[in-house]
Formats: sequence, structure tokens, C-alpha cells
Amino acid sequence: MKTYFQSQKLWEIVEEGVTLPEDSSTSSSAEKGKLENKKAKDSEALYYIQTTVADRIFPRISIATSAKEAWSILQKEYQGSAKVRIIKLQTLRRDFENMKMKDSETIDEYYTKVRELVNQLKAYGEDIPEKRVVKKLLISVTEKYDPIVTTIEETKDITTLTVTEFVTSTKF
Repeated sequence: MKTYFQSQKLWEIVEEGVTLPEDSSTSSSAEKGKLENKKAKDSEALYYIQTTVADRIFPRISIATSAKEAWSILQKEYQGSAKVRIIKLQTLRRDFENMKMKDSETIDEYYTKVRELVNQLKAYGEDIPEKRVVKKLLISVTEKYDPIVTTIEETKDITTLTVTEFVTSTKF
């Protein structure tokens, strides 16, 4: 949803909200116009939030009067408080570090699991560079891929190797 708001140039409104001046009687017509534009964008963003959530979730945000307020309600409910997010992030980090490929998995299946975990980490604010994902894949695949991993390490520059290049290099 963040991507959608960014594409519509509404993310700043959702994230920061609209601050209304205490006394707008001294504002110029240009300032009043800008404020009206921001209020309209806030209403538009709130509309998008309200119309995209499931019917069972809507009552939770129906009292919100701004996009920022609705977004905050959703964040607290789905990501929890700052302390809960930190704990969840720590759990996801541990899961990422301990993840190993199973003998019964293919590279594609394993990479999908890794990517899902990386996406969860990103959702909680952790940025995992592609280089780190490649290193994770190189050290956590099963032994049957050791010859391929060795070949990749000897023939390719691991610092610039992409996940796509790694996955395609492992195909027999």
C-alpha cells in the first residue's frame, strides 16, 4: 500500500499528516490554497485506506478523521507497539540466520522461503541487501549443491553476484 501512496504522491500526507494552523485568518490566499490542497490529498488518502481494507477491518479505522490516524491504527494493530516490532524483528533475524535448505527442497523452493522471510524483515524496517541474501544462499544450501557453489565462488565475483544469477547458475 505504501508503494501505491508513493505513486500517487500521497505518502508524505499518510506518514506525516496535515497540520492545520490554529488561526488561518492571517494566512494569504496562496497559503489557504495549499492547505486546502493538502486537506484534499489527506481525504483522498483516507478514502483509499478505507476502501481497500477488508470489511471486517473497516470498523477499526472508521472513526479516523485523517489518513495518518487510520494508518497509525493499522500499524499498531498489525505491527504492534515499538517493543513488539523490535521483538518480532529479532525473531525474524534469528530465523534468517538459522535458515537451512532441506534435502527435499529445490533451490527455487528454498529461495522462495528465504525471499518471504526477507520481505517480512523489510516490512518491519530491516533492509537486507541482495549481497547478504546471496551469501546466505551460498552457505545454507544442501551438500548436493557444494560443487555448484564452489564453481560459482571460483568463477564469479560474489560481491556483485545477484540472486537471479545464483539461482540460474544452480540449474542443472
